Amino acid sequence: MKIKLYKNDLPDGLDLGPMVAIDTETLGLNPHRDRLCLAQLSSGDGVCHAVQFDAGKYDAPNLKRLLADPKCLKLFHFARFDVAVFRQYLGVITAPIYCTKIASKLVRTYTDRHGLKDLVRELLGVELSKEQQSSDWGASELTEKQLSYAANDVAHLHRMKVVLDEMLAREGRTELARACFDFLPSRAALDLAGWPDIDIFAH
Repeated sequence: MKIKLYKNDLPDGLDLGPMVAIDTETLGLNPHRDRLCLAQLSSGDGVCHAVQFDAGKYDAPNLKRLLADPKCLKLFHFARFDVAVFRQYLGVITAPIYCTKIASKLVRTYTDRHGLKDLVRELLGVELSKEQQSSDWGASELTEKQLSYAANDVAHLHRMKVVLDEMLAREGRTELARACFDFLPSRAALDLAGWPDIDIFAH
């Protein structure tokens, strides 16, 4: 996959179409503590547009506009985390959303393996390397291996959505999935507000 790297925002005039795959890389898994370092995006055309953020430089008007664009579907794997990170650092509510992890949990009830690597292997027959997952994403210069890893996280989401949509339709769970996707901005807001591990719907 071809990689185009930008500093702190997408370039002016970039049109990624009606559906864009998105992922983020952070310093860790706590949105309050671990800053946003990289956002990678692809329209499914074999090109990854990666935005590397300097610490504290989160103005990014072009990226914010895309994330909030009601005409552009944002495609994630585990959207809950990425949406929370974008809200925490960019101050934007991301919508509309499609999450391949939620779709997988609704239809692949025969397994508890819903990670991106497992999904890509089963649904597309592709092996992903996770070697760079725990590397230093806050470094001023990212390595070719890091950028390749980041690009692979968005390279297959469009094709996976096609397969998962067929499975959701087959099992009669398309509308349920859509309702879950629509709730994700609120779920992310709950995470940021202090309810990440509490089921508020429980008795």
